[in-house]
Amino acid sequence: MKKTNLTWAAFASLTLVTGVAHAQSSVTLYGLLDEGLNFTSNANGHSTYQMKSGDTYGSRWGLRGNEDLGGGLKAIFKLESGFDTNSGQASQGGRLFGRQAYVGLSSDQYGTVTLGRQYDTSVDDLGFAGLTAAGNYAGDVNSHPFDNDNADWDFRVNNVVKYVSPTYRGLTGEAMYGFSNQAGGFANNRTWGATLNYQNGGLTMAASYLKLDNPGANSSGSVATDVLFAGSSQQDIGVAASYRFAHSLAALAYSHVDVYDPTFNAYFASQGGPSGATWNSWKFDNFEANEQYFFRPDLWLGAAYTFTVAHLHSTGGSFTPKWHQLGLTLDYDLSKSTSVYVQGAYQHVVSAHTGTDFDFAQIPAAAGMSSSQNQMVYRVAMIHRF
Repeated sequence: MKKTNLTWAAFASLTLVTGVAHAQSSVTLYGLLDEGLNFTSNANGHSTYQMKSGDTYGSRWGLRGNEDLGGGLKAIFKLESGFDTNSGQASQGGRLFGRQAYVGLSSDQYGTVTLGRQYDTSVDDLGFAGLTAAGNYAGDVNSHPFDNDNADWDFRVNNVVKYVSPTYRGLTGEAMYGFSNQAGGFANNRTWGATLNYQNGGLTMAASYLKLDNPGANSSGSVATDVLFAGSSQQDIGVAASYRFAHSLAALAYSHVDVYDPTFNAYFASQGGPSGATWNSWKFDNFEANEQYFFRPDLWLGAAYTFTVAHLHSTGGSFTPKWHQLGLTLDYDLSKSTSVYVQGAYQHVVSAHTGTDFDFAQIPAAAGMSSSQNQMVYRVAMIHRF
């Protein structure tokens, strides 16, 4: 009888411990659907209407969770899948969790370490692109030409170890390294970067650096089938600042991108150089000014202007095309979960007459490349969050 009582006591204690551990853990299912109608003024010489998913905020669903390990330490994870609401197909190259998939540890005192497929340090919440209209409220419709600085999140990074420091007097640091995972090719398709972010009252500032070696060179590397540029190396430098006023949020952002020995761009129909020449380098400078004005908490207008200049070098000569792009977004929140919005963008290219796809306008949200130096895209859509 005594043995039986001890057995029941042990069982009760185990149940209690399990219950406590369960109470200190949480898993959240979340998601977002962005669906709308687009009009492109000129796509391969024709105006085009489309139903498109995720042009402003990528449609997604995901799971995130944490377990309290005690002493201010938590185990954390996130699994996030992108999809097309029109076809139901997975985005990001058909990956099950193509947007993000990571696990890690978070400490109040020492910071956070995560491992897996993640955003690079220049475009996540702390990076300079967290302050641009591209990739945020303006999405694809006002992305920088060819999304050259990845501010619109065209690629994620595989095999990443990322560290985010605790915030000290408004300053937060972040660093990452994405492994190539190739035997005998440690630097073949690796990625590394760092970001500093400062917040004080309404002021936010960020500076980021990102380096890619042989992006897309092997399918198991840090940037694989969703590569934006292919070349021997790429570096992205970005700085930005924003200030929140009583009824508005204004920001300025600058990014510089170098791509060496380029052979591929995800937005080009043809990858060749001018008159059969070979490209040596593509260099982009993007200057963006954007502002959101809140008429009411549930009604706001966003505007963004971007000027981009490229310095293109080839065995057949050098070229300097320029892009002017203006975008507007008007958003009305029907509830905390549902919004409707209208968007528009206009792009004009000052052609350098390269004889390549650099000569034509192409807004990333468009149905295709324009047959001229001008292009407009308009979007009417809704967003539902859960």
